[in-house]
Amino acid sequence: MNPLFDTKLFLLDMDGTFYLGEKLLPGALEFLEAVRKAGKDYLFLTNNSSRSLSDYVKRLRGFGADVTEEDIFSSSDATLIYLEQQHFSKEILLFGTPSLEQQFTEAGYHIRSKKPEAVVLGFDQTIDYKKLTLLCDAVRSGLPYIATHPDYNCPVEGGFIPDIGAIMAFVRASTGRDADVIIGKPNGFIAKAAASRKGLAVEELCMVGDRLYTDIALGNHCNVKTALVFSGETSPAEYESQKDVHATVTAENIGELIAYL
Repeated sequence: MNPLFDTKLFLLDMDGTFYLGEKLLPGALEFLEAVRKAGKDYLFLTNNSSRSLSDYVKRLRGFGADVTEEDIFSSSDATLIYLEQQHFSKEILLFGTPSLEQQFTEAGYHIRSKKPEAVVLGFDQTIDYKKLTLLCDAVRSGLPYIATHPDYNCPVEGGFIPDIGAIMAFVRASTGRDADVIIGKPNGFIAKAAASRKGLAVEELCMVGDRLYTDIALGNHCNVKTALVFSGETSPAEYESQKDVHATVTAENIGELIAYL
């Protein structure tokens, strides 16, 4: 029996799953075509909050994918939904790239408020010691502390670069505080928000990704199916050696998942 037969929406990670650095991974475009032909849908779901939707569209189109902003959902999108649902003030301190700052500003947030009511930390490749000091001071003051996602490293061609999780560890060492809320994978909020956007139940989703502790662990936090690909962070040996997280299916790359369609 095909374990993915009732999947209606495939949630696709990007870094390490669809592409790696500047390289399109094997079978990526073919998988998108096969999903459409099977009468199913896909949504690129990424924890990476350093780029705007338009940035992702440009990047994916550069690889030959025929996508629009409606095909992409990021942890920053989910964070904005969370803040709205929880009725947070628009007065915040946001730490992120210029793209993330623009997205929050366009949503009406004052991202460098003099009287902030929350701290929002995203993946910030522009961070420096001045920003780190401001971040730690704000967290130490007791403000609500929200992180867009928990990833420790971001896969790039040839290795990894430190992601938001590494910055969160820095903040914890300095302030003694962890984030009050983490929005992105593996936390169920982002999957439920994506399912709601498509009018589906989470049971009709399958998360496709390369990371055990975010993509695949999502299945432990909400009832989504998961497909682990060995094209990014996780190797087959690493997967076999651990006992905490189990994927519904595994594959060498996203192209091999076409067989389940």
